[in-house]
Amino acid sequence: MYIQLLYMKDITNILKTKSDLSLQKKTVLNIAYSSICFKDGILMVLKPFDISIEQFNVLRILRGKHGNATNLQDIQDRMISKMSNTTRLVDKLILKGYVKRFVCKDNRRKVDIFITDEGLELLNRLDPIIDNKEHELTKNLDSSELETLNHLLTKLRD
Repeated sequence: MYIQLLYMKDITNILKTKSDLSLQKKTVLNIAYSSICFKDGILMVLKPFDISIEQFNVLRILRGKHGNATNLQDIQDRMISKMSNTTRLVDKLILKGYVKRFVCKDNRRKVDIFITDEGLELLNRLDPIIDNKEHELTKNLDSSELETLNHLLTKLRD
């Protein structure tokens, strides 16, 4: 039964392909498909709060500054998705009241970005919800398997 269950969730069945896929192709497709499933799961949790995954990431980066200012380049460097338009993300967060931006008095080209109390409050509300979702998304693996998976994914990227 267990082998049959594994077969039913195999990437070739999900994609409904009869082609023999190389192990490398199956691996790449499996990682891509899993990434989309994880992203969709997190997005569904964030949707009622009218915030995107990228906006959530910006807020977490700003919270990690512990009240200190940062700039757009620093945020961009820390983003998971390097393709994100950081300026647009920050502008949307400003409109929602979660972030403030100030022009530096000494250097008018420098812009300081801070998280607001409202942004911190939102993250405090979201933290347990996101933690719960992350546990749900990884519940089929024990701690040892999660360590191995993280090690292997890191190895793939290097």
